Amino acid sequence: MSKSIRLSEDAYERLAAHKREDETFSEVVLRLAGERSLLELAGILSDDEADALRDAVSERRTRRGEELEDTADQMRGA
Repeated sequence: MSKSIRLSEDAYERLAAHKREDETFSEVVLRLAGERSLLELAGILSDDEADALRDAVSERRTRRGEELEDTADQMRGA
């Protein structure tokens, strides 16, 4: 079953700009607005890339926690 929708000219142009040559507009909408499963991301990184990313995230979390503690100390007047 299909449904008809109205789009402004601007919305249509934006949607058309995202449309790939082999796609229907329905496929564009599903691709852009569809929910994605984390399983779709499985395997896109090598083990080394995944380890490096994990380390970078861990380091950033540590730095951010320290920054938040410093800010809290400043707000307490410490």
